[in-house]
Amino acid sequence: MPDTPALDLDFVRGHFPLLAKGDFVYADNAAGTLVPRSVAGRMTAFMTECQVQPNNPYPASELATARLTEAKRLMAEMINASPEEVVFGHSTTNNVYVLSHALRPLMREGDEVIVTNLDHEANNGAWRRLAETGITVKEWRLRPETGDLMIEDLDALLTDRTRLVCVTHCSNVTGTVNDIAAIARQVHAAGALICADGVAYGPHGRIDVKALDVDIYLCSLYKIYGPHHALMYVRRDLMLKAKGQNHFFIPEDNIPAKLNVGGHDYEVVASATGIADYFDALHYHHFPGSNLDFHGRLGQVYGLFADQEERLSARLVDFLGSRRDIRLLGRLAKSRATRAPTFCFAVEGRDPAELAATLGREGIGTTSGHFYAYRIIEALGHMNSGGVVRISLVHYNTEEDARRVVETLDRIL
Repeated sequence: MPDTPALDLDFVRGHFPLLAKGDFVYADNAAGTLVPRSVAGRMTAFMTECQVQPNNPYPASELATARLTEAKRLMAEMINASPEEVVFGHSTTNNVYVLSHALRPLMREGDEVIVTNLDHEANNGAWRRLAETGITVKEWRLRPETGDLMIEDLDALLTDRTRLVCVTHCSNVTGTVNDIAAIARQVHAAGALICADGVAYGPHGRIDVKALDVDIYLCSLYKIYGPHHALMYVRRDLMLKAKGQNHFFIPEDNIPAKLNVGGHDYEVVASATGIADYFDALHYHHFPGSNLDFHGRLGQVYGLFADQEERLSARLVDFLGSRRDIRLLGRLAKSRATRAPTFCFAVEGRDPAELAATLGREGIGTTSGHFYAYRIIEALGHMNSGGVVRISLVHYNTEEDARRVVETLDRIL
């Protein structure tokens, strides 16, 4: 097998039961990716073999403990963190809400938090509510002509009172991939912390919180081929400083339990091991004999994803960018380094909901609206017209899928 093989799509798609059912095109992946059999199998195994309270001295409980420990270890390694730096939660929105309460005691009245109007509301709402407690909230605004955040605009907002900057790694509307490492350097130089939202980045690229040098990183497992659950990285020293939000008897040095309000959905957390199973199956198939740790194996697999996704992006960008009646939000870029294959667009004189419904009847699953990124849709002038249509692809989509999307749009518009 060559050193840089092409992604074997037949092998990939064989892991997803829904892809075996007809020729429907799943193009709503930014809302949540499909789940491979390995994830469902891990959840079923936990529920049928050890669905008991863990951390107790009897066999089923010991098995439950071992499986939960393994899942936490693998999910932490997936993003290059340690298990004690990772918090599982029901959603990213919930994780941020808890964290905002945990960090507020570290701030004084008049301190500043910077948010954007590009981010999903999960990395917006809870931080903005700190204004009710005496914190000054500033908005780093996108440039309407491009939909991009410009780093020089951030520089104008940073002061010696800035304590936290919250920004997306990848927009779930424009698909733009921001240079989080560069932003982190600027934020840290100002003496502040950075919270990066990687929910929309996770399906497309390997996450490395140490290389990015972030203090907080958000991701959702159901957008990384896993169960409907969220994962939040908080740098160890920051987690120790944060005020515990769990029961009063959970010590402040008990991390990450102090931020895990209400405990885990055990079977859901255990099923996350199935994400690693899937990536490892792909790695072994494409790179047999490779001697890398899990994070290294992910790097090779995501490299295959990037090549495939660039091919998909090329077809969509060429078509959407060529139509005078279509406004594509975000960059006319095809490189996965700067744009994920997420395409939001408006068509002159057409209702987004009607277009999405028509695509669904044509065998293409997509959606319309604001996708919980209300502020960017409003800033770009599309909220009053029902938002935009979103087509979002990932590595298991084929070039035939992309061709069908383009030809169907060309026919119905």
